[in-house]
Amino acid sequence: MRWLVRLAALFTAGILIFLVGYILVRGIPNLKPSLFEWTYNSDNVSLMPSLINTLLMTLLALLVATPLGVFAAIYLVEYAPRGSKLVKVVRLTAETLQGIPSIVYGLFGMLFFVTQLHFGLSLLSGSLTLAIMILPLIMRTTEESLMSVPDSYREGSFGLGAGKLRTVFAIVLPPAMPGILSGVILGTGRIVGETAALLYTAGSATKIASGADFLFDSTRTLAVHMYVLSSEGLHVGEAFGTAVVLLVLVLAINAVSSLIARTLTKGTQNDG
Repeated sequence: MRWLVRLAALFTAGILIFLVGYILVRGIPNLKPSLFEWTYNSDNVSLMPSLINTLLMTLLALLVATPLGVFAAIYLVEYAPRGSKLVKVVRLTAETLQGIPSIVYGLFGMLFFVTQLHFGLSLLSGSLTLAIMILPLIMRTTEESLMSVPDSYREGSFGLGAGKLRTVFAIVLPPAMPGILSGVILGTGRIVGETAALLYTAGSATKIASGADFLFDSTRTLAVHMYVLSSEGLHVGEAFGTAVVLLVLVLAINAVSSLIARTLTKGTQNDG
């Protein structure tokens, strides 16, 4: 059994290494200065507008989903009666929402944000749709992180005269922060790699969202840009180059988030 477990682990790691290596081998030779020009055209098929749009969409989606998910989890763990039917219903709903295919979220975003609210194919429609997609993930990971904090922390804080709100934000949240950041990292990865939902809500315009009404500009993220290039069949090499940039972006986000989580963990341990 020990060797079977090791073989399974090696096989899983081997698949990841093969995928990353294949992308790097096919993509690095196609990285050239024209791919990073500020303006897109049919000759350079620049990825720079899509890169900036990806960062904007990720930031907007996290600004909407993170506070809602964290505060909802705080209510379920710290304020709602433990074992209540409301908590069970919310948890079941969140777990169900996590399993819904992204194309369904895209159809919902198209019908509600694009059509009903008249936001059109825009950065705002795509960001709100992605926020709904990652909200259950952030809420559930935050909830599990808060539940992992020992009750003795809360009891000690109450014994010293602290109120409920102060206990939650000063005593409970700091040790739970690494787990919360893990949920945010997973949500960020889903945002960066999403294509299906954004084709229906954000469109595939190749310009950078800018101006006073930039939220209502149609945009194209890196993942959508890569999909469009590969589906056209005219710039497959540039699509692999875009995949390399997307891979580096995801790794950079994960590295920075992990560094922040380790820093917070050390700070919490030192305070303890």
